[in-house]
Amino acid sequence: MPIDDQSWLSLDWFLPATFSNYEFQNPFFLYLLLAVPLLLLLRWLISLRSRQKLPIAFPKSAIRQSPVTILRFLPTLLIMLVAALLIVALARPQKSNEQVEQWSEGIDIMLVVDISESMRIEDFRPNRLEAAKDVARDFIAGRMQDRIGLVVFSGDAYSLSPLTTDYELLYRFIEDIDFNLIESRGTAIGSALAVATNRMRDVEEGQEGPEREGQASKVMVLLSDGDNTAGNLDPITAAELARAYGIKMYTIAIGKEGKVPFGKDFFGNTRYVENSLDETTLREIAKIGEGEFYRVSNKEALKEVFDLIDKYEKAEIKETRYKDTTDYYWIYLSWAIVFFLIWMILKSTFVSNVLTD
Repeated sequence: MPIDDQSWLSLDWFLPATFSNYEFQNPFFLYLLLAVPLLLLLRWLISLRSRQKLPIAFPKSAIRQSPVTILRFLPTLLIMLVAALLIVALARPQKSNEQVEQWSEGIDIMLVVDISESMRIEDFRPNRLEAAKDVARDFIAGRMQDRIGLVVFSGDAYSLSPLTTDYELLYRFIEDIDFNLIESRGTAIGSALAVATNRMRDVEEGQEGPEREGQASKVMVLLSDGDNTAGNLDPITAAELARAYGIKMYTIAIGKEGKVPFGKDFFGNTRYVENSLDETTLREIAKIGEGEFYRVSNKEALKEVFDLIDKYEKAEIKETRYKDTTDYYWIYLSWAIVFFLIWMILKSTFVSNVLTD
């Protein structure tokens, strides 16, 4: 049976294990416990010096030791025990059951991923797209209560997942990202921004988290390795439209400059192609979106960029603490009263008059 459910008469209240679980509201009173044996010693010394002795001649054979004489110490021990229990009660032993509730209003994040043919290039292992998918999974795993959506694009843009907090579903969507999701070839950055903006704009007002000072409630992360070569919408116009809806934009240019590995030739040898990237458009999108532009040339750098974005775009976590405190001082006070009454009774009996000579 838990100690809390036992009667105050139980001796378990005096076990060391019970005291080890207490929090004392006035712990400084516990130092007074050291004074209890000192007072006992002082009282004994005083009584020893002030005791009146009457010399009486007894033959040695008449002197006997009786266990009953030990009872003369009982009243003193009882009053010392009463003092110790009162000190414990004054220290106010208690137990606290603290519950913490945490919640976050969250933010909306749309990941916009390029799946054009150039994402097959193998300067990232195993290729740019697979590296981006791995890093996106880690990024999602580090979020809490944020709604995240996915848009993929090549010659056209496709909304793969709406904003959701079902991260397991997002992992499955990421696993399904493939170059064959969109038939038309090219890099339609403007179209991708427009589709992502529509997805974030279409969220019902009743579900949107309120704006927080110094932090955007809607964030877009665009990852691409090429220039805008397809689509009917200019990327700059699309970026300005997104910003008009309060969307903050980060852009990531992925890939190395110069010769990069790109599949195998007819004889099974690694084929190299010349790669270049005009960063101007991506930089301008980030500037319009009041976000940041990043250029990464390997998977480790890409992960560091997502870690930075994760750090920048953290929703404020609110916390409420509930503390339920139970006092146990009354148990030791009750025991002190009981022992005090016993001491009062013993003071009126033969125990206080046992001969000590």
